[in-house]
Amino acid sequence: MSNTATVSATAQRAADTAAGAGARALRRRKLLVLAARLGLAAFLIGGWQFVTSVGWLDPFFFGQPSGIAQRLGDYFSQGDQATEFGSYWSQIATTLREALFGFVLGSLAGVVLGVTLGQNRFLADVLGPYIKIVNAIPRIVLGSIFVVAFGIGETPKVLLAAVLVFFVVFFNAFQGVREVDRNILANARVLGASPLQIVRHVVVPSALTWIIASLHTAFGFAVVGALVGEVLGAQSGLGLVIKTAQNSFDPNGVFATMSVIAVIALTAEWLITRLERRLLSWRPPAPSESAAI
Repeated sequence: MSNTATVSATAQRAADTAAGAGARALRRRKLLVLAARLGLAAFLIGGWQFVTSVGWLDPFFFGQPSGIAQRLGDYFSQGDQATEFGSYWSQIATTLREALFGFVLGSLAGVVLGVTLGQNRFLADVLGPYIKIVNAIPRIVLGSIFVVAFGIGETPKVLLAAVLVFFVVFFNAFQGVREVDRNILANARVLGASPLQIVRHVVVPSALTWIIASLHTAFGFAVVGALVGEVLGAQSGLGLVIKTAQNSFDPNGVFATMSVIAVIALTAEWLITRLERRLLSWRPPAPSESAAI
């Protein structure tokens, strides 16, 4: 009995040691990745500042990191006088609101239509050519149509963002549904599951990996849609700030606003990643993820 207890204790200590070593290796890798990212950013920003300071690149056309930082300070510190259209915070709020509404609207429509057509081959064959035709229309043309039809308010920006998001999510949801294991579907039907139960408990969970993967790209497209709509015609928003800075030959203003957009995109990516981990916590790690650990 004591030998068995000794063997169990030894195995437990070995497992704890292996787990601790794995956790330390993962922490070291994260720190190494973070250090590499910060080093690359420092190299690019420092190199940019250097080549514009010595005159290899003209700061009038390419801006300077120091000038961009100063412009950001002005934008965030001057209140309602920061831009011609009000405070910089209000411009961020406008673009973020348009992108979020377009993201939600396009994602919901893409999931619903993708799941529906993925399960119904007849509807997919009927609507497929029309979806491809609309997808082939240049987005700048759609944006112009929306501005003409709905004015220069937020509606055309939301619609343009939704269109860009829709096709990304739709094609992933459609393919995800088509990839569902047919044996699992057949077993669910044999067990008496209704069509709604099959969609809820089999189809959507199986396609969720595809859908969530599309959301990482979709939010970026939502921001792009909002910005393009604002450039075409708007009363406020970051796209209008970029357009005004461009017309004023102010590259620092353009890059400053682009930096804010990058922060928004990275924050959204972090939130979507957290959502993905929560929704897909039941899924075993992929081989690539296991190798990384």
